[in-house]
Amino acid sequence: MEGRIFNLPNSLSFLRIVLIPWFLYYFHTGHLKTAIVIMIVAVLTDWFDGQTARWTNEVSEMGKILDPLADKLCLASVAVYFLWIGELPLWFVLFAVFRDIMIFIGAGYVKFRHSVVTTSLWPGKWAVGFVSMMFIVMVWPHPFFRQYPLKEFFLYLATVMLLYSFVLYCVRFYRIHKGLDYSA
Repeated sequence: MEGRIFNLPNSLSFLRIVLIPWFLYYFHTGHLKTAIVIMIVAVLTDWFDGQTARWTNEVSEMGKILDPLADKLCLASVAVYFLWIGELPLWFVLFAVFRDIMIFIGAGYVKFRHSVVTTSLWPGKWAVGFVSMMFIVMVWPHPFFRQYPLKEFFLYLATVMLLYSFVLYCVRFYRIHKGLDYSA
């Protein structure tokens, strides 16, 4: 792998993974303020890890794998939890988890078969952002979030972006597999 494995950007991605059980614990036990702070820290580390890697010139192959893995673990864990407590529909959780598993398998395939480490696509980053906004709306008991159907708005917006980005990832993996230009 190129670059150092233990650097600030990778540490931020790893921190996001470590925060998952703490968020779930504090939210489930009714400590909403603590859960909200943990969620905001996790969302900020998602932004800062990539920015820090570029600012410090510490973009690494490990970071290209760890950052999207952290995104996928956060999304799946929180989505399954919200499904379990009846706050998210089964179709959304199945779709989001299936999509992430397929993208992870596709990325692993092109890495090991074609020696290509793919980076995140912007529509995928937007999709994660919309899912994050949906989770924030679901967690934060602000009256504005309860007055308007913001959860549903972000649910459907996230679904569209998840589907669109999934198609783009599939096209990218196919093009890499066929030896075609895959820049996006």
